[in-house]
Amino acid sequence: MSATRPEGYDPYAFEPFAVTVDLAVFTVREGRLHVLLVERGQEPYQGAWALPGGFLLPRESAETAARRELAEETGLSERTAADLHLEQLRTYSEPDRDPRMRVVSVAYTALVPDLPEPRGGGDAAHARWTPLPAAAPPGAPGRDRRPAPLAFDHDRILADAYDRIGAKLEYTCLATAFCPPRFTLGELQQVYETVWGVELDRPNFRRKVLATPGFVEAVEGEPRRTGGRGKPAALYRAGAASVLHPPLLRPEGRQQT
Repeated sequence: MSATRPEGYDPYAFEPFAVTVDLAVFTVREGRLHVLLVERGQEPYQGAWALPGGFLLPRESAETAARRELAEETGLSERTAADLHLEQLRTYSEPDRDPRMRVVSVAYTALVPDLPEPRGGGDAAHARWTPLPAAAPPGAPGRDRRPAPLAFDHDRILADAYDRIGAKLEYTCLATAFCPPRFTLGELQQVYETVWGVELDRPNFRRKVLATPGFVEAVEGEPRRTGGRGKPAALYRAGAASVLHPPLLRPEGRQQT
């Protein structure tokens, strides 16, 4: 049921502005962290790469708009877009962030395994998975090799989203979703190193993982794989936990160059 406008309220007394959504969607492909980008097919910033997104329709929520725009601009199926776990990142409201008019954007982020190859649609000329560091935000490894800035303030949104997904691996079991059903601790460590952009100490990582209740479970009776040094490596599967306690914190000062 729609609310009745209060008597004496004049909506035209305020300058109008638009609301948009932007999405920073990450995945791991071929051992590298990728972000989903679209090439803008219209002005402003025609030909520039940007995060997928667009304007809210009059009768939809921000999350509904985010899923619709993701499907329209990247060619991902509506089913795929609907099933993604999107996390609201923050709101971006600087007055001059869009040259067309005052635009407030609600940004979402996600780190998801096994996403299909995208294709451009809507007002996006092309869509692609772009590997980091080619799309690295400030502070990420290889930032100086980035070819061109993103449209609007999407560099800032990407940087914030990059920080958020890195933190998500600290306190959730999400990393196991990027491993095969049965995996070695070395494969799990590779996921963390890929997303965080750091080299982790192998014995320390193993100790922390095995000391975290419900993170992984040993696969009993399975054959053992050969590790990088020729030593047998035990197999594990994802445990029952969804939250890591204690969290698996990123080491400071060991970022790759």
